[in-house]
Amino acid sequence: MSAPDTTATAQATPGFEVTNRMVFAIAVPMTLAYLTTPLLGIVDTAVVGQFGDAALIGGLAIGAILFDIVFVTFNFLRMGTTGFVAQAVGRGDETEQQAVFWRAILIALAGGLILLPLSPLIREIGIAIMAPGDAVAEATRTYVTIRFLAAPFTLINYAILGLLLGQARAIAALIVQSFINGINIVLSIALGLWLQWQVAGVAWATVFGEGIVAIGALIWLWRGFNTDKAPSRGRIFDRPAFVALIALNRDIMIRSFALLAAFALFTRLGAQFGAVTLAANAILMNFFFIAGYYLDGFAVAAEQLVGRAIGARHGRPFWRAVKLTALWGFVLAGFTTVVVLVAGNWFIDIMTTAEGVRAEARVFLAWAAFTAVAGVLAFQMDGVYIGATWSVDMRNMMLLSLAVFIAAGYGLTPVFGNHGLWFALNLFLGLRGLSLLALLPSRARRVFG
Repeated sequence: MSAPDTTATAQATPGFEVTNRMVFAIAVPMTLAYLTTPLLGIVDTAVVGQFGDAALIGGLAIGAILFDIVFVTFNFLRMGTTGFVAQAVGRGDETEQQAVFWRAILIALAGGLILLPLSPLIREIGIAIMAPGDAVAEATRTYVTIRFLAAPFTLINYAILGLLLGQARAIAALIVQSFINGINIVLSIALGLWLQWQVAGVAWATVFGEGIVAIGALIWLWRGFNTDKAPSRGRIFDRPAFVALIALNRDIMIRSFALLAAFALFTRLGAQFGAVTLAANAILMNFFFIAGYYLDGFAVAAEQLVGRAIGARHGRPFWRAVKLTALWGFVLAGFTTVVVLVAGNWFIDIMTTAEGVRAEARVFLAWAAFTAVAGVLAFQMDGVYIGATWSVDMRNMMLLSLAVFIAAGYGLTPVFGNHGLWFALNLFLGLRGLSLLALLPSRARRVFG
């Protein structure tokens, strides 16, 4: 990779026009980047699965869940960095772009170094909560102990992606993400399968993949920075700026845990209808998760373009970004809904051979198909509010939506069964987006007048 060119993004952008091409230039590469993540999960599971030991697969699954839960706390390093960098791009302030990046790197290093000594405690608490068998617990310990060594590198990569996306360099972000997952996949096969390291090999593959890319990308970015625009130490350690980034972390963390709670509750309420319904719901949720990959791509486009408009203090590109990302989100979500309704039975048959589960999944297929449309605004508005760094509203509307979901879930399932549960989930997704959309005009007026 050649040294990055930040000249274009460093220039002031008053009156810039948001186009369909700009939206897709960010959304498409990020969708491709996100699609490499489930591929990595499939390869890791396949590698461990070759040893014919269910305990290894269980240990890998539990370890991955624990790691994901912990690192939800640090999502702000990607999202917050994107928002603040995009606003600095809008102002034409390259010095602040660099300062935001180095603040995020410092927080990433501090967070990663704090997690290292805490990892044994986190590991044992997670195992105690999950309560797996002894063999699964041992495999989990092996995986988590090794994988937590990647913590500083993982967090640094969050900050790197945040900078690149804030500067609308989505192709570079795709390359970085692809290198992380690509190296991980190759090393998982080499260490886990060829060298017979099993679950330990898969964990070491993550450490090496994250570490190699973090170090390489840091050198690449640092060499490409304009040294004439380099921030002073005082600018980097500016207290209000650090406080703003940490406050954003707090709100995004609460929002993320509330989202996890909603999906956990959906699973728990579905379990009361028996193993067949629980399995059917799990299969159907894959349709929503697949739609989420490209909806996330348009959310990232909204983050950058909205943040840039906020920084430039121009309302026209702000509203243009909101409209175009919403428009294309609805178009693709609608397409997904149609595909699921038409071909959903075929996908269900591929995912399970259990006839009872197949029949149950078909009963609720329409509900699952509609989740893509119900969730469009939830994804897109998250992108808008992250780009604008209006995290308090995003947090509050998530908590409101979660409260409605809890009430609807417990209130409707005794009467309507699993249909009531799926209605509650779609209500939750729709309310998240609509509530944030309702606040948007008043929020925009405060910035643009």
